[in-house]
Amino acid sequence: MPAPGQGELNMGSTAAIKNNPRPKDFVSWFEIPAYDILRASQFYNAIYNMEMETNYNGDYAMAFFPADKGIGGAIVTGPGCIPNDTGILIYLNAGSDLDSVLGRVELAGGRVIMPKTLISPTAGSFALFIDSEGNRLALHEGARRGSSTTAEEKPAARKTAPRKSAAAAPAKGKVVPRRKKG
Repeated sequence: MPAPGQGELNMGSTAAIKNNPRPKDFVSWFEIPAYDILRASQFYNAIYNMEMETNYNGDYAMAFFPADKGIGGAIVTGPGCIPNDTGILIYLNAGSDLDSVLGRVELAGGRVIMPKTLISPTAGSFALFIDSEGNRLALHEGARRGSSTTAEEKPAARKTAPRKSAAAAPAKGKVVPRRKKG
């Protein structure tokens, strides 16, 4: 048996991490299931003001989100493509205009289930919606550069109870026993 560090990876070893750098993006493609490819593509065309290209292949149809570079995806219909409002949540990029994209969701046949919500000034905002097929998705808008955060956009402050000091004096009239040293 080789000694640790000589040809064998041991539990907790970082050697495998050094030899296999992590990918730039952890998502390389996404698919949004649909019952009706025309209705679904019309929905996304309407909220994004775009035209999706649709391909048909036997029992399957795919309408592609336009992507010059970066992560691509499609709406897919066919066996096993079942829309749902639970499970994995895909965040679609709303660019720098989340309000406009979100404002078209209900006009296109979807439903907003969480309005625009600030994550943090550096992470931007998001909103949740149900698309025309019943899928729950999110829209994300990155942080705005060079603009200050308004009071309306600030995340809610977390309320916490004040910490009690270990050296706090006891209330008047209370006897506190002293610990013996030893």
